[in-house]
Amino acid sequence: MTPADPGDSAATAAQVEIFIDRFASEIADRVRVARTVLRSRLPGATELVYDNYNALAIGYGPGEKTSEAVFSLAIYPRNVLLYFLPGVGLPDPEGLLQGEGKVGRYVCLKDVALLDEPAIIALIDAALDRAKRPLPPEGGRTIVKSISARQRPRRPGEAA
Repeated sequence: MTPADPGDSAATAAQVEIFIDRFASEIADRVRVARTVLRSRLPGATELVYDNYNALAIGYGPGEKTSEAVFSLAIYPRNVLLYFLPGVGLPDPEGLLQGEGKVGRYVCLKDVALLDEPAIIALIDAALDRAKRPLPPEGGRTIVKSISARQRPRRPGEAA
């Protein structure tokens, strides 16, 4: 499968749905709700979609450059993670951020209602304040950046 033409939003939306549908319904539903919440809060963000070997990643940033993404959803067969890029040094008085990488930190979205928690909203706001470039106030779009030819199974217990 090749990425849809970035100018064709209907084809891109359909392609992203195919990627999401490969996951178990509980994970897929969580991803759809998380995308809806993030889209409503960040109407100017560009969604950068990577259907990678290990996971489906959906980054949010001001434009097409991956290096400018502020955070992303990382979707695995058993988990949906909200990654903060960079997450190191974000104020986190409730200790929600996990991970030990040099740059990023994440919160496991076991329930998408976490996106409405004041502590998560504060982390998102802090990450946006530290962004290399501010998000535009409107005009967001979705771009499928890459599709890995080989992928790990998207459902628990599924053979490769």
